[in-house]
Amino acid sequence: MTSLDTYRLLGRSGLRVSPLALGAMTFGGDWGWGADRDEARRIFDTYVDRGGNFVDTANNYTNGTSEKLVGEFADGRRDRLVLATKYTMTARPDDPNSGGNHRKSMVVSVEESLRRLRSDYIDLLYLHAWDGTTPVEEVLRALDDLVRAGKVLYAGISDTPAWQVARMQAIAGLRGWAPLVALQIEYSLIERTVERELIPMAADMGLGVIPWSPLGSGVLTGKYSRADLGHEGGTTPQGTRKDVAVANGSLTERGLAIADVVSDVAGQLGVTPAQAAVAWTLRNPAVTAPIVGARTAAQLEDNLGALDVRFTDGQLADLEKASAVELGFPHEFLRKPMPRSVIFGDAKIAGVTA
Repeated sequence: MTSLDTYRLLGRSGLRVSPLALGAMTFGGDWGWGADRDEARRIFDTYVDRGGNFVDTANNYTNGTSEKLVGEFADGRRDRLVLATKYTMTARPDDPNSGGNHRKSMVVSVEESLRRLRSDYIDLLYLHAWDGTTPVEEVLRALDDLVRAGKVLYAGISDTPAWQVARMQAIAGLRGWAPLVALQIEYSLIERTVERELIPMAADMGLGVIPWSPLGSGVLTGKYSRADLGHEGGTTPQGTRKDVAVANGSLTERGLAIADVVSDVAGQLGVTPAQAAVAWTLRNPAVTAPIVGARTAAQLEDNLGALDVRFTDGQLADLEKASAVELGFPHEFLRKPMPRSVIFGDAKIAGVTA
């Protein structure tokens, strides 16, 4: 049986983290759908009291309230926790330098995060999303400077093309800069296209995969129905959870069809759909810790039950079939008999699968 205090190494590092990370994007009611301070405290205490040590937030979550509450709740036990936060998202929409991946944005964001977290250091700092403009050398050198200064202990990256991440990891290695140890990406039974490039890249280059939204913005819990289709999504995280699900592209006919299969499998196992959905992501050996976010302590307790779920081969086949995606070229091409024959001849090579 797995538990929150069955710790895993984060990527190619010696940092030990719990197999489920606590997502703090729900901490604070600033966006209209989060947990208030008291409920957020109960969620945090429930996670930590069960042995959890890996907490995920960001500079812009609930307009900074998330980091403030995490800092407050961590008081007195800061050093036993691994606090991850992110920079990139704009702090002032009218200021072109208050967001993005560049050095100024990074340094200012980190200083503000340290104040809100009431801490002298950040355990893991992610680049939150690729901006398409900042040179990778600038990002890497700025991250390395923060690591050398002791303000950041480890560097990670989120929502960035695989080729850019691979390039950055190679440059960091060649120049002796702090490597990237974590890759945070959307990954669930609804979103599996990351299996094409991002997950294999991370596994090969020493980044632990940290899936966000393993419940497909709540769709895989079974909370939505076909009657919810056609709902208009927003352009910001504010509003309702349904707005977010639509904006993320999870609340679709396909998403609901996958949710139906998840519910069927969960029923066979005697677990909740949420537990089954999170447990499926944990089966990927590249995954270190899916992020579970909750608005109530009861929801968190339910999500933690994913650690005890075990699937049969038939149940896994049903989930795979319902959620399958095409890997595309060259992956599908290289699986075909002709190129395999040309490459390997009649030889059977260990580790080579169809």
